[in-house]
Amino acid sequence: MYIDEIYAARDYIQSRYKNPIDVAIVLGSGLGPLADVINEPVEIDYKDIPYFPVSTVPGHAGKLIIGEIGGKTVACMKGRFHFYEGYDMQKVTMPIRVFSALGIKNLIVTNACGGVRDDLNPGQIVIISDHLSFMMPSPLRGPNLDDFGPRFKDMTDVYTSTLRSLAFESAKKVNVDVKEGVYCFFKGPQFETPAEIRAFKTLGADMVGMSTVPEAIVARHSDMKILGISLVTNKAAGLSSNELNHIEVMEAANSAEERLVKLVKQILEDM
Repeated sequence: MYIDEIYAARDYIQSRYKNPIDVAIVLGSGLGPLADVINEPVEIDYKDIPYFPVSTVPGHAGKLIIGEIGGKTVACMKGRFHFYEGYDMQKVTMPIRVFSALGIKNLIVTNACGGVRDDLNPGQIVIISDHLSFMMPSPLRGPNLDDFGPRFKDMTDVYTSTLRSLAFESAKKVNVDVKEGVYCFFKGPQFETPAEIRAFKTLGADMVGMSTVPEAIVARHSDMKILGISLVTNKAAGLSSNELNHIEVMEAANSAEERLVKLVKQILEDM
């Protein structure tokens, strides 16, 4: 059963790291270098964790790294899983269930995204205020996991308002420019069409991407506090003359690495 797989993965991680963990962090495409600043890291390959899926996307290393950043003990996913890789939503979100089973109460989830709103250009860091997800199969579909949360969970404050406010204050301290916006999930792996971007811009989307929302929904179901951070790596389809490609995404993410690391370290210190 799925619940048994979650607890088996939890037990293995606890056998490798026995101390309480304050924050889980999920790193998106090209953002893995944040894990390199973890002090006294314990590295666990995903392939060694029972029932864990394995990353198949360039820029996703496939390691869980546990250690200290900014005075907090963190479990950092260097590489995540996507629906477009062929995994079902239970597998995509399994790490979040495992984090909850480990007693972790806070989640920082990051991604590389396309900018839709006019002022969201490559290199801009955006705090996620809300999301659009109705093109996505719900990760809560199927028998409810009563150990984690209720069948029908309120999604009013998925991205915890107090953590969003804290992130803006932290950004001021380290002089990193951040904006706020609504993230829209697409299933991928193809990039969106210009017509889709026009439609979802009308509906209120500020950024588009292929991750984050499944994890956030499951974390919310598990009563975790969530902070979502997007890095704009390109303008969305039809909004620039450039052809969209994954190499461009990774290059833009790498160029913003220093600012993102500085911001997340400060956020962890302030939490």
